[in-house]
Amino acid sequence: MTATVPVAAPPADAPHLANPDLYPSFTKGVFLGEIREDLVFPFPALEPDERESLNMILDSFRAWAADNVDTRQLDHDGKFPDQVRAGMGDLGLMGLNIPEAYGGFGASAKVFNRVFGEIGGTDPALCVYFGAHQSIGCKGITLFGTEDQKQRWLPGCAAGTTVAAFCLTEPGSGSDAQAMTTSAVLSDDGTFYRLTGTKIWISNAGYAGLFTVFGNVAVPQPDGKVKQRVTAFIVDAHAPGITLGQPEQKMGIKASDTRTVTFDGVKVPVADRLGEVGHGFKIALEILNSGRLGLASGSARGARRIMHEALVYAKQREQFGRPIGSFEMIQHKFAINAAETYAADSAWMLTAGMMDRGSIDFSLETAAVKIFASELANRAANDALQIAGGIGYSKEYPYEQAVRDSRINMIFEGTNEILRALIALTALQQPGERLKALGKAFKDPLHSLGAIGSYVAGRAKRQISKPEFTRVHEALRDEAESVATSIHDLALGVEGMLLKHGKQVIEKQFLQLRLANAAIDIYLSVAVLSRTTWEIERAGSVDAATAELDCARVFIPAAMRRARRNVRALRINQDGRLSAIAARALESGDLAPETPTDR
Repeated sequence: MTATVPVAAPPADAPHLANPDLYPSFTKGVFLGEIREDLVFPFPALEPDERESLNMILDSFRAWAADNVDTRQLDHDGKFPDQVRAGMGDLGLMGLNIPEAYGGFGASAKVFNRVFGEIGGTDPALCVYFGAHQSIGCKGITLFGTEDQKQRWLPGCAAGTTVAAFCLTEPGSGSDAQAMTTSAVLSDDGTFYRLTGTKIWISNAGYAGLFTVFGNVAVPQPDGKVKQRVTAFIVDAHAPGITLGQPEQKMGIKASDTRTVTFDGVKVPVADRLGEVGHGFKIALEILNSGRLGLASGSARGARRIMHEALVYAKQREQFGRPIGSFEMIQHKFAINAAETYAADSAWMLTAGMMDRGSIDFSLETAAVKIFASELANRAANDALQIAGGIGYSKEYPYEQAVRDSRINMIFEGTNEILRALIALTALQQPGERLKALGKAFKDPLHSLGAIGSYVAGRAKRQISKPEFTRVHEALRDEAESVATSIHDLALGVEGMLLKHGKQVIEKQFLQLRLANAAIDIYLSVAVLSRTTWEIERAGSVDAATAELDCARVFIPAAMRRARRNVRALRINQDGRLSAIAARALESGDLAPETPTDR
């Protein structure tokens, strides 16, 4: 059902993604107090041919879904009828982001993720079927497969006759990749591997024709020892030795097929090893980096869909002689969800543009957008249910299913907690490396006066100089100024935190949480600045873009207030008390001190 994020260190020969010269990253630059406007401006608009293709795909899917996709019935039955799965293949959707050379559509990231959102807004379980197949199931073959592997596997995946699934999570190994126990043992003649192990929460397992599986391969070291290296494999799902568990009984997305998959000495030809031995960690990360964006677009569209139901109800339902939509407490829910949906759409599309450009490290951006959009979808579903009142709690209406279906997105492809840690710790690498070099200089100050002097001068300059936006529309000057201030303050806060805690920052997850939350709000706000600038220019005037400006002027100030609080709390906080309260609860097994009636 869900792919977790491996957090063990990559092999030494993996590319150093923190290298800004090779893979520039906007969010990593933010942690250094930089604004890389070239990465976020101009906003990535669709080309005319892309728009034409997208409209054709959306029109075809909507017409087909109107006749074939009954989301309430799918939730009730807990499975897809054969004609639904066949229809996805007939529409060409199962090969949407597979290159044309292998029978796919070859869609850009912008087009693919917009279609992903449309499917997610129509039926979340169907979206899981679609995403587990393309976003992660066969994505590794597209990204890392040999020409032979692509020729053998991708045409069937593109046609939908071969459904793919992604097998990473194990009973004792989620985000801790070093705890993985699945093994792949090379045969004596070197022609195949014997794959043994168990994978859990595997979406599409019951339909799959191929699995992308990760397991450990023993690699002899120069000192005579043997190390286990995570390696990826393409596995025929019908090979002898594979056993499927029963479908999981889930809270939501019930029609999606989720099972345990057990491999017992499964024979995998060396020709079906994906990438080199020991590169499995890197492959998994790259697959998940791109896969998360689909979850973001699906979540954003899902929020829009359920709030549409609430809008219709709020105009019809009357209390005290007037529609409930006329009351400001109800209007507040609509307004905040509108501004946040605008931000989420802006961010996933900006990130998709980075993917399409290539040579950009978008790993933190996809994590940030996935976190924000998945939590937005969860809030929107609960807000819509609240607006509906009593009927919202009834299975007769769509609200309670929306609450159940949206909840999984905060767990899928790395829990939001793990992704926040990923954002914080990854983005701290460059500031940490700079301070590490300074530490070495202080050990030999007489020969390192230049390095020390450069750092001191640079720090003084960073404290005084604030980065600026130069490509934001004049109408958004105040908002851009507040975002630039937050970027400046965050970079100084990061530096102070590293100087105070050093390597111990790895254990400071209260601080990591604040760093990540500030970075998320900054990136979403930058996406809104970029999009709204483009919207004003496209419309021809500020007045013609009033709807977009209103969303920007609601979202950005609120996001920057959150960011300022998080940066300030890097220094002034109650972390000691938070730890003490949690420790007491864990030790006693009771959440809080007893009420006076029970003493």
